[in-house]
Amino acid sequence: MQEKKKVSFKWAFREYIWPRRKVVSIGLSLIIVRSLCGLVLPYASKALIDDVIPSKDTQALSYLLIAVGIALLFQSLSSFSLTRILSVEAQHLISVLRANVQKKLLKLPIHFFDNQKAGALVSRVMTDVEGVRNLVGTGLVQLIGGSITAVISLVILININGWMTLFVLLPVGVFAVIALKAFGYIRPIFRDRGKINAEVTGRLTETLNGIRVIKGFNAEEQEQKTFEKGVERLFLNVKKSLTATAFMTSASTFLLGIASAGIMGIGGYFIMQGSMTYGEFVSFTLFLGFMIAPIVQMSNIGSQLTEAFAGLDRTQELMDTAEEDDPSIRTNHLKQVNGKIVFENVSFAYEANKEVLHSVSFTANKGSVIALVGSSGSGKSTIAGLASGFLAPNKGTVLIDGQDLSKINLRSFRKHLGVVLQDDFLYEGTIKENILFPRPNASDEEVLAAAKGAYVTEFTDRFDGGLDTLIGERGVKLSGGQRQRISIARALLAQPDVVILDEATSNLDTESERYIQDSLSVLMKDRTTLVIAHRLSTIQKADQILVIEKGEIVEKGKHQELLEKQGRYFELYTYQTRM
Repeated sequence: MQEKKKVSFKWAFREYIWPRRKVVSIGLSLIIVRSLCGLVLPYASKALIDDVIPSKDTQALSYLLIAVGIALLFQSLSSFSLTRILSVEAQHLISVLRANVQKKLLKLPIHFFDNQKAGALVSRVMTDVEGVRNLVGTGLVQLIGGSITAVISLVILININGWMTLFVLLPVGVFAVIALKAFGYIRPIFRDRGKINAEVTGRLTETLNGIRVIKGFNAEEQEQKTFEKGVERLFLNVKKSLTATAFMTSASTFLLGIASAGIMGIGGYFIMQGSMTYGEFVSFTLFLGFMIAPIVQMSNIGSQLTEAFAGLDRTQELMDTAEEDDPSIRTNHLKQVNGKIVFENVSFAYEANKEVLHSVSFTANKGSVIALVGSSGSGKSTIAGLASGFLAPNKGTVLIDGQDLSKINLRSFRKHLGVVLQDDFLYEGTIKENILFPRPNASDEEVLAAAKGAYVTEFTDRFDGGLDTLIGERGVKLSGGQRQRISIARALLAQPDVVILDEATSNLDTESERYIQDSLSVLMKDRTTLVIAHRLSTIQKADQILVIEKGEIVEKGKHQELLEKQGRYFELYTYQTRM
């Protein structure tokens, strides 16, 4: 198994920070201003204790307070501006990243989605990218700004008393080593958390989508147990990261506490010896806080950045996935489609060494109707998937108007393609919105014509809202036949040159089937059509019927010809007519 590549800081800098260098530079400038303003108070404390108070100079006291007040004002303004500018930019980046990841998902091949849970992909779009706010937001800037503050404070501390500073640096250095080790330990935990969270979200999404099945089979308890196991895994992961973070925080508290206690002793000794003033001791203590505070803060920021990189690991892994419509391979763009489809010795396998199609060859001439019949799992839907470009053959060639489909830009081809699938997916919204899906800018007259052609108006005329009736999630408020007719109306509105009908009449009752057969006749007229037929009575007028068994064409011909052969088609037809 290929090792998953980790996102490097260099890559993240190039992709996310450098394009926003102006905003980040403003943020760095503001944090430097904030840090420098914060250093005024320790200086003022020394002057107050050693100079102003002993001299009882009230005018100097006033100037000192004014200077401190101005510094505090600038510190507050820079803090507000810093958060306002960088936080907004970070949230904008998150929205851009989410849009880019969703855009990438839509470009991935069908087989990618066959191996993924919808809820897990939703988590990757919405959750994984959120950590990037710590790169462009206040996180990274605070890390850099805190480092600058710590360095300036360190120089001042050495200037005040080098021996005391050296004593402080020993526990700080130990803490730095512990923190680096901890970050290396935590990053894989955060990466696993994203994966577990995606799995739990995916299962929950499936549960809610399949609530009728769950209740129908009285399976609430087992679904609850499955979800609880996922939540427990997530809890254990969080527990592990919290333990590491708590250890790091405790280590910092202990080590820095030792440093503070030592400073009290050493400082007291120097004051008693007369080599340090009270003002210098107070100033040293305050500057020590300015040096230590960013270091402690860096441990928290480091955890945030570690989480950000873990999310970016998963995001980059998705963004590196090969697209369906590879522009370097699919270089041919179709301006028009006549509709001649040719399969030349096409073989296909979903898994290595497990072919489901074996050297399939046939020709569908322009405007012809080709029906695919056969047992369940024989390869009919695979042929339809290959013809629509959802799948690519492992061997052989699929030709569209003489051009290899594997070299054709899929967007240019699918502009001329209409698909009515067995799983007649509808979006939550109105009937009209679902019909408009392939052509959002179609006129009301065109929508009404498509609705009439598919006999949708036969049932919408009975609704108070007509075509503006809300249908619920996945069209739950409609019958299977009504949903199928909307799907056919959608295909009619697309005005395709090639039509794929995958079990398009499988969900229809007898009355609906009568309506649908008429609408399908309109849809298929002068269009090359591949029909996967469940009910053989619906394809008797097909120009050619292909009988598929175990991935091979065992018979081909017209309805009457195949009946006279008394082969596999005869068996299937006779069985259905007796039912």
